[in-house]
Amino acid sequence: MASAACNRARLAVTASAFALVVAAGPALAQDAAPSQDATSVGDIIVTAQKREQSIQDVPIAVSAFSAENLDAMKIEGGSELMRAVPNVSFSKNNFSMYNFAIRGIGTKAVSAASDPAVAVSFNNSPLIRNRLFEQEYLDVNRVEVLRGPQGTLYGRNATAGVVNMIPNLPSPDFEAMLKAEGGNYGSLRGQGMINLPLGEQFAVRVAGGLTQRDGFDYNSFNDTNINGRDLWSTRLSAAWTPSDRFRANLIWEHFNEDDDRSRTGKQLCANDPGPETVGDAIDFNDAARSHLSQGCRAVSLYDDASYGTPNGGAAAIVFISGVGAGFDEFGNVIPATNVTLDQMNPYFGVTQSRDMRDVATYFDPTYRAKNDVVQLNLEYDLTNNLKFISQTAYSKDDFRSTQDYNRYVSNVIFNNIDGAYNYIGEKIPQTAIVNGYYRDPQLGSSNRMVSLDLSQSNNEQWYQEFRIQSNFSGGFNFNVGANYLDFKTQDDYYVFNNLFSFVSEYFYNNGSPSPGSPTLTTTACDETAIKECIYVDPTSLDNLAGDGHNYFRSKNVVHTRSWALFGEGYWNLSPEVRLTIGLRYTNDEKVSTPYPSQLLLGAEPDGSWGASTGGSISRGYRAMDDIKQNWDAVTGRLVVDWRPREDTLVYASYSRGYKGGGANPPRADINSEVVQYQSLAETFDPEYVDAFEIGTKNSFYDGRVRLNATAFYYDYTDYQVSQIVDRISLNENFDAKSMGLELEAVFRPIPDFRIDANLGFLKTKIGDGEGSIDVMNRTQGNSDWMVVRPWLQVPSNCVAPTKHVETILQSPLAADFGVVALSALCSGSQRWGTFDPNFDSILPFWAFFGFTYDPMTEAPNLGRGFTADLSGNELPNAPRMTANIGAQYTFHIRDWDLTVRGDYYRQSSSYFRVYNTDYDRLKGWDNANLTITMENMGENLVVQAYVKNLFDKAPIVDAFTNSDDSLLTTNVFTLDPRIIGVSLSKRF
Repeated sequence: MASAACNRARLAVTASAFALVVAAGPALAQDAAPSQDATSVGDIIVTAQKREQSIQDVPIAVSAFSAENLDAMKIEGGSELMRAVPNVSFSKNNFSMYNFAIRGIGTKAVSAASDPAVAVSFNNSPLIRNRLFEQEYLDVNRVEVLRGPQGTLYGRNATAGVVNMIPNLPSPDFEAMLKAEGGNYGSLRGQGMINLPLGEQFAVRVAGGLTQRDGFDYNSFNDTNINGRDLWSTRLSAAWTPSDRFRANLIWEHFNEDDDRSRTGKQLCANDPGPETVGDAIDFNDAARSHLSQGCRAVSLYDDASYGTPNGGAAAIVFISGVGAGFDEFGNVIPATNVTLDQMNPYFGVTQSRDMRDVATYFDPTYRAKNDVVQLNLEYDLTNNLKFISQTAYSKDDFRSTQDYNRYVSNVIFNNIDGAYNYIGEKIPQTAIVNGYYRDPQLGSSNRMVSLDLSQSNNEQWYQEFRIQSNFSGGFNFNVGANYLDFKTQDDYYVFNNLFSFVSEYFYNNGSPSPGSPTLTTTACDETAIKECIYVDPTSLDNLAGDGHNYFRSKNVVHTRSWALFGEGYWNLSPEVRLTIGLRYTNDEKVSTPYPSQLLLGAEPDGSWGASTGGSISRGYRAMDDIKQNWDAVTGRLVVDWRPREDTLVYASYSRGYKGGGANPPRADINSEVVQYQSLAETFDPEYVDAFEIGTKNSFYDGRVRLNATAFYYDYTDYQVSQIVDRISLNENFDAKSMGLELEAVFRPIPDFRIDANLGFLKTKIGDGEGSIDVMNRTQGNSDWMVVRPWLQVPSNCVAPTKHVETILQSPLAADFGVVALSALCSGSQRWGTFDPNFDSILPFWAFFGFTYDPMTEAPNLGRGFTADLSGNELPNAPRMTANIGAQYTFHIRDWDLTVRGDYYRQSSSYFRVYNTDYDRLKGWDNANLTITMENMGENLVVQAYVKNLFDKAPIVDAFTNSDDSLLTTNVFTLDPRIIGVSLSKRF
C-alpha cells in the first residue's frame, strides 16, 4: 500500500486542467517517485514514444491524466477531455459517431468509408469504431492525449493526434475497490474492482461498473423524460510472467448500453414561407410559393426565428399526398390531408420552446450499443537490451438507435376518405384510413405526419503489431515494427415517414391482398402486378426486413485492409542534444460496395424502368460494382531537442501525417432515361498534413512551477469535410492551414495549494481558390436565379432562371401543372414530361410554356447552384481560444484530508460549417465544475461531492444541416445539465 505522503502527492497531481502535461504511454507507465521537496509539482513517467520517459523529457505536446486526475476534475468519459486539453473540441455527430478535434482538425467526414483524424486507442491498439467516448471510464491507469501528427508509431489515422486509454492491469499484490454514487436525475452509479495474485507468476483483475439515471430532456408531447442512461461495463484481465524474460497479459472488455439516449438535441428552423412574388407573376398561389421555399431559411441559430418549424408545404411528399390522393365517384379530388391548415403545411402554427432541454417529439428515442475488445500482449527479452513486443486485438461493435426524425410534432393531417377512388379509377379500400388514422407498417397508426430515423452499424476489426525496441546504454536506440489492420463495417441509415408508405400504397399498388400488409390490401411487387409498383415492407421496426421502397435506406458496406512498416531512431548527438528520425510506409486498400437507395422507386411488371418513378426494381436493394481504392504513403517525423539545463527542454519537429480517402455513398438508383442527376464525385481523396512545431518544457523554483509552451504550423492538403447532398454524406476535400500556440502551467507554492491552467490559441484558414456549394444559399445572392424544389423522387433543390419561373407562373397553364413544370427546371427532373403526338420522344413540361432550357448545360454547376468562395474561411469546430483554470486546496482535519477544487473552462466562438456565415456561427461558451473530496488515508476511504455544469448552461456546441428534402432543418447539440452527486469509495 502506498504511503500517505505518496497518496497526497498523487491526489495533488489531480489538478491539471491547464497543464496536466502528463503524457501518454502504454500500460506500463507509472507515477515517478515523489520529489524530495513536498512542494514540487512532481513527475510522471509516460511512454508517448512507446518507451518509459519522464513527461518533461518527451519532445511531443502531450497531456495525460491518471484516475485521480480524472476523478478530481469529474472527467468521466472521453467527451469531457476537452475541458483539460488546449485546442481541443468535441461533439457528437448526427449519426453514430463523434468529432474529437485537436488543433482544428477532426472528423468532419461522416460517411462509412471515412476514417477518424484522431486515432482512438485502447491500450495502444487503434479502434476505428469504439465506444470510448460514450462509456464511462473504468479502472483506468491513465488517459493520454497526444497533439499533432503521430503516424510514425501510432498509425495511419493520427493526422490530428492520439487519444489513448490505458487500463490498469493485474499486479502481484491483492487489492480491491468498491464505489457507490447517487445524484440528481435519479442517478445511480457503481464500480468495483478486485486484483487477485494466483501464485508468483499469475494474477487476474476483474472490474465492473454500471450507471443508471433518468433522462436529461423532457418530451413535452409524450410527457416523458428522455435522454437517460442505462449502461454497464466489465473488464477481465490476466497477467502471466513465467520467467524474467517473458511477460503476457490478456484483456477482455465488454460494454453494453440499452436506454433512451438521444443522438441529437433540438431541431431548429427559421421558417421559409417562399417568395411573395416573382417579378410580375400573377395568380401566385400558395402551392407554387411553397415550391419555391427551402423549408428553412439561413439565419443565426440564436435568432428567435430559428425556434420555428419548416414550411411543410415545401416537402414534395406532402404535396403529392394532399393533391389527387383520391377522387369521388364524380371525379372530384378528395385530398388525403386536411388542406385547411395553411395550404397543406402540416406544421402551420406549430412552435417550439426555447428551452434546449424541452423537445416535443412523437417518438421517444431508443439507443442500444454493444462493444467487445479482446487484446493479447506479449513481451520477450531477446537480450538484455532488445525486447520483442506483440500486440493482437480483436473488437466487435454493434449499434442501433432510433429517434424522431422531425424534432417537433405536426398537426392532424389525415381525413376519412371512405368511398374514394385512386387516379386509375380503382376504389380505395376503407381500411386505408379509418376515422382519419393511417396505419404505417413500421410507424403504427397516427392521424399526424410522423417520421422516425434508424441508425445502425455493425463493425469488426482485427489488429496485429510486432515491434522490436532497444535499450542500449550508448548514444543510439531504436524502435521498429510492422502492423496489419483488417476492418469491416456495414452502416445502415433509415428514414421512415408515414406519407412515404401512404404514397406507395395509394399510387402504385394494386388493390388485392398482399401478405402481412396492415394498411391497404395490396399485392406484392412481382410479375402479378398490373402497373408500376413500389414495394411496401410489411415488417415491423423491430424485425425489419429492410427490402421496402416505402422508406429511405442508405446501406454502406466497406472493407479496409492496411499494413505498415515503421521505425524510429534516437541519437544522442551530445549530452545536451538528441535527434529523432522516424519513417513509416503505409499501404491502404478500401473496398466499398455501393447499394443505391430506393425511396419511392418502383418498376413495371415486366421489370422495365418505372414510367413515373424512374425506378428499375420494385423490391430490395441491389449492389453496384465494388469501388476498389488503394493508396500508399510515406510519413514520418524529424525532431531535434536540446536540454540547456537539467530542468529545461527545447525542441523543434517536422512531421507528416496521412489519412486515407474513400468512396462517397451511392445516390438513388434512378434510371437516367427518366431522371438525369446532377453530377457528384464518386470518391474523395486522402488527406495529408505537413506539421512544424517548436516547444519548450520547463520547471522552475525547485519544481514548484511547471511551464510548457508549444507553437505549431500545419499545411493541410485535401482536408475531408462532409455535407448532405442528394440524401448522402458527400465528402469534399479542401486545402487548409492551421497555426497556434499552447501554454500549460502548474503552480504549487505550498504542498496543500495548487493551480493549474491551459490556454490554446488557434487560427485556421481554408486555402485560396477553394469553393463549395452552400445548400442553404444556392444562389449566392444572384437575383437572376431562384431556388426551386424538384420532383418527389429527386433529393436536392436546384437553381433555375428567375425569368423562366416567372413565365411559368404567369401562364394560364400554371393552375393545371405549373408546379410540375417548376420541378422540371431542375436538372434532376428534366426528363419529366409527356409524350409528343408521335410517341417517339418526351417533351419536358416547361416546353409548353414557350421557352427552351437545358439545366444540364445552362445552369451553374448543372443546376446545383453557385459556388461559394471559401478562401480564408475558418475550419469548422476550430475555436480561436480555449482556456481552463483549476485550483485546489487541501485542509487537514485529524485523520481526514479535505480537498476543495474548482475548474472553469471557456471556449470562444467557432463555426460548424466551412461557409462561415451567420447561420454557421457557434457562440462561445463556458463551463464550471466544483468538487469537495474527503479522504481518510488510514482507512482508504474517500467521500466526494461534486457539481458539474455549475451554472446549468445549455450552449449550442455543434450543429448539423439536414438534407434539402428534409427542408434544411438543423440538428443541434448541447451540454449535459447541472449534475449534482455524492460518492463513497473504499479500497482494500
